[in-house]
Amino acid sequence: MNIEYGFQATMTAKEGKADELVDLLLSGPTVGPSAHEGCLVFLVSRSAAHRDVVHLVEGWVSEQVHHGVFDDPESQGYIARCAELVADSQYTDFVPLGGKANLAHATSPSATGR
Repeated sequence: MNIEYGFQATMTAKEGKADELVDLLLSGPTVGPSAHEGCLVFLVSRSAAHRDVVHLVEGWVSEQVHHGVFDDPESQGYIARCAELVADSQYTDFVPLGGKANLAHATSPSATGR
């Protein structure tokens, strides 16, 4: 499967909510919208300089699949839970052109900044 549609979000968590936001986002591939087979990339990261800033990058098989998944009521609930933890956010969609990711090391607690 090819990634035809991408999405990037930069979120500033509410005071004291950054760890909770990261945990919720990291649960996405298991219980959230990114568990859908059409989601091929789901990367969560934190700003090295600003602990409350969380970045999310998604890669989907198509824009239609992405929007269809997020129209689902269960996905809307997941998004609402995330929104409760966020003070400010910026979103951008894009068309991926290529690259590389090897995130085997990112599963350790130190990788999330805790």
